[in-house]
Amino acid sequence: MAHVFAFWESRAFYDSFMARSHDRLAAAQSGTFRDSQAKLFDYRFDVKTGFEPKFTDADVVRIAHCKVREDRVEHFALMQEKVWNPAMAGSPGMVRGVFGDAPGNEFLVLSMWQSAAEHGKYRIERVERLTLRAQTAADVAALAGDVVQLEPTWTV
Repeated sequence: MAHVFAFWESRAFYDSFMARSHDRLAAAQSGTFRDSQAKLFDYRFDVKTGFEPKFTDADVVRIAHCKVREDRVEHFALMQEKVWNPAMAGSPGMVRGVFGDAPGNEFLVLSMWQSAAEHGKYRIERVERLTLRAQTAADVAALAGDVVQLEPTWTV
């Protein structure tokens, strides 16, 4: 499995790429992968500090794709900002991250970590307590995620 993250300076640049280049590039890659899924998330706020799509100072990315119950969307976003973000920001080894949303009450939390070991310390010490405090079970209808070891040669 591979995860590919792309960050766009603006929606106009994204739309231009989709209109002018996407189909040609996609045709050239035909048959090189199976079961591709793509989702566009709009930036909502930073996790820890000003987000930069720079991967040279991180070895691991944690992605959490959340489908949130319609009546809990604002609570979920507030808890991300007031509970989860400060906890991640205070964790040694957490570099930075971004919180985004998409139509259909979907959210993406992408956090960058110095190493899998540093991310593991955060998980062991805090996740259960934070989940209860943020009432995550009441907010989230479905959660998918992964911890991705970055491959420096794939960074452009």
